[in-house]
Amino acid sequence: MGLRERVWPGLRARSVGFEALIALLSTATVVVGVVTPEARLAPDAVLVVGGLLLVLTLLLFRRSAPMVPFVVSAALGALVPALTVGLLLTAYAVGRYERRWPVRIVAGVLGTVALVQPWTIGTANEAVGALGGVAIALVLPAAVGIWQRTRALLLEALRDRAVRAETERELLAREAVVSERTRIAREMHDAVGHRVSLMVLQAGAIEVAAGDPERVEQLAGQVQTAGRQALEELRQMVGVLRAEEVDEAAPLGPQPGLADLPRLVGSAREAGMAVAWTGPAEGTAPVDPVVGRAAYRIVQEALTNAGRHAPDAPVRVCVERRPGELCVRVVNGPPARTPTAVPGGGFGLVGLGERVRTLGGRLTAGPRLDGGFGVEAVLPA
Repeated sequence: MGLRERVWPGLRARSVGFEALIALLSTATVVVGVVTPEARLAPDAVLVVGGLLLVLTLLLFRRSAPMVPFVVSAALGALVPALTVGLLLTAYAVGRYERRWPVRIVAGVLGTVALVQPWTIGTANEAVGALGGVAIALVLPAAVGIWQRTRALLLEALRDRAVRAETERELLAREAVVSERTRIAREMHDAVGHRVSLMVLQAGAIEVAAGDPERVEQLAGQVQTAGRQALEELRQMVGVLRAEEVDEAAPLGPQPGLADLPRLVGSAREAGMAVAWTGPAEGTAPVDPVVGRAAYRIVQEALTNAGRHAPDAPVRVCVERRPGELCVRVVNGPPARTPTAVPGGGFGLVGLGERVRTLGGRLTAGPRLDGGFGVEAVLPA
């Protein structure tokens, strides 16, 4: 902070001209007061001009210490009535820049005593005139200063509120972007990652069935189909991300749900997994599409993890409709052979947990005593 900011906080270049005008008008007022009708200087002219210069000099510090020029002006005004013009300026400075009300009240008492000079009042008319002078020289400029200060504080509060609102909007927009990126990453992981994992499993099955040309051809076709589907889903998602405008009227693509679980289990079986499937009993009440989609993703992720980390292990998939809830359970046994190292981000179960909690359900996942792994989710339905 420089010297100007410490001595004159808030000083702007445009206020210099206004302050110069105030100083000129004050000087002119005092000069008129010290010139006699005979165009001669009053005996106390030097004292008046010197006092005025002192007050004007101290006014430079009115922003940081408004009481200093006011006290000096009050003292000089009590000694030399012509210098009471300084109270007009310093009273405004106290109202404008002094924050403490007790100090303002003390300043008002001192200024009133300096202006009224009660020891010189002899009649009621003189008292009324003195009080009128107080109203003009003290109350009016102080009230204007207080109004200016209140207005400045209000504008500053409005600016701060606008800045905070803009900051909050930026934070909300940033959070929305992060949330959308997380959602997109989850969808890509669920949709594309599952098919890629199936391709890896099918490629491993081709290696095992190298002596059976028909089986190799069948598995190769499945790999080709899974790869084509993965590329198509990836292409659709990239197309949505690249779109500059969102067509609200465009029809939504079909979303997988409970009805698609048998087909999902069938795809896993075709890839060589031993999957036992138990679905909801016929005639049970339908579930919300969002819940059905979550159940599909849970089974999809669990099958993907089972194929990746427990190759050739039996898997049991059970989806049960209960009163007010849908239970999804996927359990696999211990791996029958050493799993092939397949890189993964480790975010699948984390994403499932977020999805289930968003719906108000609960998810448990962890190893079992037999060396296998289990995933169980209870969704409100």
